[in-house]
Amino acid sequence: MASPLSQETMLLFLLLLLTSLFLSTQETQLKNDSLSFSFPLTSLPRSPQTSPSFYSSFISQTKKTPALKSAASPYSYRSRFKYSMILLVSLPIGTPPQSQQMILDTGSQLSWIQCHKKVPRKPPPSTVFDPSLSSSFSVLPCNHPVCKPRIPDFTLPTSCDLNRLCHYSYFFADGTLAEGNLVREKITFSTSQSTPPLILGCAEDASDDKGILGMNLGRLSFASQAKITKFSYCVPTRQVRPGFTPTGSFYLGENPNSAGFQYISLLTFSQSQRMPNLDPLAHTVALQGIRIGNKKLNIPVSAFRADPSGAGQSMIDSGSEFTYLVDEAYNKVREEVVRLVGPRLKKGYVYGGVADMCFDGNAMEIGRLIGNMVFEFDKGVEIVIEKGRVLADVGGGVHCVGIGRSEMLSAASNIIGNFHQQNLWVEFDIANRRVGFGKADCSRSV
Repeated sequence: MASPLSQETMLLFLLLLLTSLFLSTQETQLKNDSLSFSFPLTSLPRSPQTSPSFYSSFISQTKKTPALKSAASPYSYRSRFKYSMILLVSLPIGTPPQSQQMILDTGSQLSWIQCHKKVPRKPPPSTVFDPSLSSSFSVLPCNHPVCKPRIPDFTLPTSCDLNRLCHYSYFFADGTLAEGNLVREKITFSTSQSTPPLILGCAEDASDDKGILGMNLGRLSFASQAKITKFSYCVPTRQVRPGFTPTGSFYLGENPNSAGFQYISLLTFSQSQRMPNLDPLAHTVALQGIRIGNKKLNIPVSAFRADPSGAGQSMIDSGSEFTYLVDEAYNKVREEVVRLVGPRLKKGYVYGGVADMCFDGNAMEIGRLIGNMVFEFDKGVEIVIEKGRVLADVGGGVHCVGIGRSEMLSAASNIIGNFHQQNLWVEFDIANRRVGFGKADCSRSV
């Protein structure tokens, strides 16, 4: 028979064990709860344009990106977005939250929202953020470290305004301007879960009516500040039907579809490799080659790698609509398209000043003659653009191969845009420095 001391010891042990199990259950429950947060992501059709949208910013960087921790993302957010040349998400900003439309841009660092002190109360509902309604909103003064010029990994032009607040002017590669003050604000996912205050731009003078969700590798991007170690999106095929906008999906955190993804490594650059034409904070990948139909184009791998000046870098960019190639690669693509369907080319026509492989006539027939287009990466991973989606409808009965010359953007990079990411899961696993791809019907993906 056990002694009283032994019984007490056993009771204490059982009590500790039950407490441990209870806490473990609670922790698991919290983790499971975090997986259940879901919000709608919506979009409005873009206004008519004469050139493909391009929102990514290429700002010179001078310092090394801090190492990103491999800890699990503290948030798991899943929802849907609608696709109309830009990937537009709606996030709940502030306390209490106000829904803000933001362009998902893996090529930008600074996130910014549209701000105004007086929000119109008359319909249609305004998407402008009213700082006076949020208890978590604060402004950055001029003496804040981020307001210093050319700080590590962030060379945003800043200045002091008349109120001694940190003022910024931000130009994107397509000429889009955002101007306002740098502020701190939370993303409020639910009553029990929000990010810490993040540094954002509060734009009061912008040439676009939507904000930017900056998701590059910079330390002031949304992903870095919120400690998001993994995010993904699925872009549905573009279908032009009156009153219909295709809807895809967007995740912050784990994606339940990732078991079938194929991964390639993200390329990183040391301090000694920083070059004038290089964007070290972009999601850079090892593009290996391009096929059209069954033909591998004679493009040297060096055309897809950064040269001593940084030109030739290859990146995945959600903020760019079209794909852009350096001349050495673009000329080979055009040469093959001319060989296949040259007589059908629209002579003397250049869409948006960047794309000159355009056609009148039956797009499906022309696409069939061109065949599938394939972007080849390391490890045998491929992005396959089926022949029915090789051409983009640019209006007026004209269709263009969705590829432009990067030098026409004053860029020296190969940029894979969202037009060539349709019906494809694209996952950015920042913690493990890799990008994953998975085929999907994105209009039905969950």
